[in-house]
Amino acid sequence: MNGLTLMLALAVQAISPVPNAAMHQPVTAPAAGSHAAVLMPALPEDWSALPDLKLRRRPLRTEALSSYVRDEVRSGRCAATANHLRVELAVLVAANGQLRRIRPQAIGCPTVEQYASGVMLRMARSNVAPSGEDRWFRTQLVFRWQ
Repeated sequence: MNGLTLMLALAVQAISPVPNAAMHQPVTAPAAGSHAAVLMPALPEDWSALPDLKLRRRPLRTEALSSYVRDEVRSGRCAATANHLRVELAVLVAANGQLRRIRPQAIGCPTVEQYASGVMLRMARSNVAPSGEDRWFRTQLVFRWQ
């Protein structure tokens, strides 16, 4: 597997949905050459109990990133009742502050869910303080347009 393929595989893994069935799931550690499994905390059904994700640096303004979401709504591929769309996200942060998973809450628009996951990945990468344990956090993105 070349480096580009590995990076793409890790990016897809970072934004892929995480089943809630098990308390812990083995996942392949991203360390080069390692095939050891590590335990990942399960994402609870009720996200309201998760702590808010706090970023060290000010995040990007989502207004500048809203044209894609606006176009998805205007094309009829997604529904919005106003000129904005909110996407709730659960983010699994490793003990060292690195992102391990991002899971969008289903809003009936997979393209925007995946887009929001990518935006959050960009905003939070190297921007979360280490907590000392692998832990899920919650956050949201609101895309607004005229």
